[in-house]
Amino acid sequence: MNSGEGTRSGFALLASGSAVREVAPGGPRPDKDGGFLWEHIELTNGEGRALEQRGDIPEVVLSALIASETRPRCEQIGSGAIINLRGPALEEDGGDDRLVSIRAWADGNRVLSVSRRSLEATESVAAAMRSGQLTDPGDLVSALAQRISSELDPVIANLGDALDDCETEMQAENIYQLRGRIARSRSDAIAFRRFIAPNRDALVALAQLKTDWLSEEDRLHIREAADRFARMAEELEAIRERAALLHEQLTDLRAEILEQRSLLIAVVAFIFLPLTFITGLLGMNVGGIPFAQESWAFWGVVAVCVAVGLVVLAWFRMRHWLGA
Repeated sequence: MNSGEGTRSGFALLASGSAVREVAPGGPRPDKDGGFLWEHIELTNGEGRALEQRGDIPEVVLSALIASETRPRCEQIGSGAIINLRGPALEEDGGDDRLVSIRAWADGNRVLSVSRRSLEATESVAAAMRSGQLTDPGDLVSALAQRISSELDPVIANLGDALDDCETEMQAENIYQLRGRIARSRSDAIAFRRFIAPNRDALVALAQLKTDWLSEEDRLHIREAADRFARMAEELEAIRERAALLHEQLTDLRAEILEQRSLLIAVVAFIFLPLTFITGLLGMNVGGIPFAQESWAFWGVVAVCVAVGLVVLAWFRMRHWLGA
C-alpha cells in the first residue's frame, strides 16, 4: 500500500446526548455509552500516511478510504459499512470529475469520512450535527445522502432548461452558437450520469443493510434520496437523447441551408451560361460579325441578353426551383 503526505484539513465532532463538541481528529473512539463520533478528513494528493498509522481501521476499509479512483458503492463489512458517494464540490477547481467523492466508514457509534476535495454537503451536514440534529451514524449517512441529492437536483434541472432554450432558439441564424451549447449540455449529462446512477444503486444497497445503527426512519430518508437520484438519472438519459435529436436537427438545418445556397449558385450560373455564350460569340476578333458597324448594335445585344436571362428566370419560376 502506497504512502502519502497525510491530511490537509478536517474536523471531528463528538455528540454526547444533546451536547456536541469539537474533539481532536485521530483521538480514541467513544465507548458504547460515550456518544457518537464523526471524524472527517480531507486528504492531499498523497495517500494519507496518517490514516495508515492509526491501526484502528481494517486494511480493506483503509484501501477503500484512500483509493485515488472510486465510484459510488456500498458494502457491508462486519457490523459496519463502506459508503462511497459523489456530490458537488464546494468550489469548482477545474477537476476532471464533475462530482467529488466522499468515502465513509460507519461502524457502531463512529463514522470516519474522507474526501480529496471539499464538498458542499459536508459543511451543511456538520452544521446539522453541531445543532444536535444528528445523533448516530444512521442520521449522518441519511443526512449526507439527502443533502447531496438535493444539491444535485437543481443542477440537473438547469441542464434540461438549457436544452429547452436551445429548442426554442432553433433558427438558421443560431446554428453555430447552438451547436456548442448542445454539445456542452450533452457532455455535462454524460459526466453527471457516470456517478448519479451508481449513487442511486449505492443508496438502495445502504437502505437494505442488516445493521442496528440504521433505523427505519433513516432507511426511509435514504430510499427517498435514492428515488431522487433515480429520477435524476432518468432526466439525464432524456437530456442525452434530446441533445442527440437536437444535434440531428441542426445537421439537417445546416444541410438544408447548404442545399439552398447551392441551388441559388446553380440558378445564377444557369442564367449566365447562355449569356456567356452570346457575349463570347460576338466578342470573337474575326470579320463578318453581323451589325458590327451599326450604332444600335451594342444596345441590341444587351436587350437580347436581358431577354434571354428573363426567359431562363421565368422557366425556373415555373419549375418552382426558386423556393416556395
